[in-house]
Amino acid sequence: MNAMEVCAVGLALAYVLLAIKQRRLCWMAAIASASLYIIIFWRVQLYLEAALQVFYIAMAGYGWFAWKSDDPQARSNIQTWPLRRHALACSLLILISTLLGAAMSQWTDAASPFIDAATTVSALLATWMVAKKLLENWLYWIAIDIASIGLYLSRDLSLTAGLFGGYVILATLGYFAWRRQWLQQIA
Repeated sequence: MNAMEVCAVGLALAYVLLAIKQRRLCWMAAIASASLYIIIFWRVQLYLEAALQVFYIAMAGYGWFAWKSDDPQARSNIQTWPLRRHALACSLLILISTLLGAAMSQWTDAASPFIDAATTVSALLATWMVAKKLLENWLYWIAIDIASIGLYLSRDLSLTAGLFGGYVILATLGYFAWRRQWLQQIA
């Protein structure tokens, strides 16, 4: 644990808490946290996690513009996907994760290449889902966060693993908060 990881964790928590409240500022916290995590993950040979942070920065830029206002009246409505779309998404996540994990295990010295690939590929989709305000993003994040805890513990990133334990709780709270709003929308 070092000062950089402490800052990255604090900013990451700020991102999730602000996202639950659908505050546009969440995207600035995401950019700052992801910038620090690029360095942290590269140092512990989690190359796909480091690369994922670049995507997070790009998606945070997208989210900043997509969530143009913190005014509750101006917010986009929360959306949902049919089960069929989730089945397709999960099938594609498994396929792409397997292929990427195999490539990483063959051509790099990556630590835990299959888990790293699965959490990375899944997080790409889940981040896009947050920006699009898809309710189920929180369910994807719960699964990703649980898998990430073991990955980070294996690389001696105990504070980051603790962060992801907290993320499981926050994602659960986020799901129920967004679900309440969604139910009000459709009523």
